This record gives sequence, structure tokens and C-alpha cells, in this order.
Amino acid sequence: MRLMESGVRRATGDDAAVLSRVLADALLSQRLGAWLVPDAAERPAVLRRYARLVVAQGLAHGQVDTTDDHAAVAIWYSRPATPPASAVWMYDLHRLLGAHATRFGLLHAYVDAVHPHTAHHYLAHLAVAADRRQAGVGSALLAGYHRSLDVVGLPAYAEVSTDRPRDGLLARLGYVPRSPILLEPGGPVLWRMWRPPCAGRSGDATGDELPARVRAERTAIPFRGALLLTASPRSP
Repeated sequence: MRLMESGVRRATGDDAAVLSRVLADALLSQRLGAWLVPDAAERPAVLRRYARLVVAQGLAHGQVDTTDDHAAVAIWYSRPATPPASAVWMYDLHRLLGAHATRFGLLHAYVDAVHPHTAHHYLAHLAVAADRRQAGVGSALLAGYHRSLDVVGLPAYAEVSTDRPRDGLLARLGYVPRSPILLEPGGPVLWRMWRPPCAGRSGDATGDELPARVRAERTAIPFRGALLLTASPRSP
């Protein structure tokens, strides 16, 4: 693990192209990618354009970490309070993705709607190359950042598209699943994952200030009007 961690570094603009491919390939392998772009023929190209935007935003406004061999990418944002409104993404999404932009805008809109209202750091994207997912690369990539959060006593937050949130990488690193985001129409579940500072001692803490579970209505059109949400009680 020590050897692997020594290869983790801060990404720069020179890494953007290859890291965008890593992120796009990861999205292509997930149900989330299929929901975002239902047309299978157009999906790879659209997801590559989206991944380039996501990496560029991370380099400009957050922190992008990678490994020397570009086997993985993590995009982090410091969130001292509520996140910027999803509206800031709308122009770029529409410009880059055209007719496909609406679902991406919807995703950003109701992810923002249930974001934690307490200071934390947000793991907005994590992707590991398919041939390295069993090699501990993801754990090594996140280890140093998690240590820095523990030093200052700040939690971390992420979303993960999975049916088994307690069995994945983030769960093994101390993230605890909270109530999910239900993507509609017909999309996968995004589990909200919360890592308290020094996870392991307080991994089941409940004072995380996460909002109640929400379901995005089919009538929500983020480009043309306000996102309509209905809240349901927090699941146990």
C-alpha cells in the first residue's frame, strides 16, 4: 500500500485527456451511463464529452487526484456550506451535449437538492480503470485525502450507483449509506454515502444533517422551470 500511495499525485491540465477517458469508460460500464444516454449508439461519444467537462471543472474549481499511470481519478470539492446551484452547469451541458443535456441537468439538479447542509468535502467522481479495480488502486487514491480530512475533523460525502452500498469500496473506507436518490424515469438508485471524520470510531453517527430521501418527479424539466421534488421520510 505504501508503494502504491507514493504514486498518487495532484492532476494537472496535461492529464485531462486521459483522465476523461478513464471517467467516461467507468460511466459506460454503469447503469447510470445508460440512463443518462439511452441511445446506445450515441452513448460513448456523449459520455466522453461530459467526462471532459467534469474533469475541466474539477481542475478549475476543485482538486483532481490521479496516479502516475493514470489508473484512477478522484474529483473533490470543498463544501463549506451549500453547493453552487446546478444552474451554473446548464449552459455548458446544453452547449456540449445538445439534445442529451436534459437528463444530465436533471441529475445535477436533484443531486444538489439533497446535498448535505454542513461543512464537508465532496467526492464528486471516482473512477478506476477496469483492469485495475482489484489492485487496491481506488483505496490508495483516496487514502491521503481521507487522512487530511481526519486531521481537520471534516466529513466526506459521495454518491454511488449500486444495489449493494454496504459492499463496495466506499463502504470499506468508512462511508455509511444514507437514504438514496431515486432517479426517474426508470433510472438506477444513487446511494448517498457519508464518511464521518476518523471513520471507524463514529461510522454510524447520525448527526450528518442529510436531507430526507427524495424522488424526482417525471415532470421535472431543469432547463425550463423549477425542479419538482417530493420528500419522503428518512429511511432507517
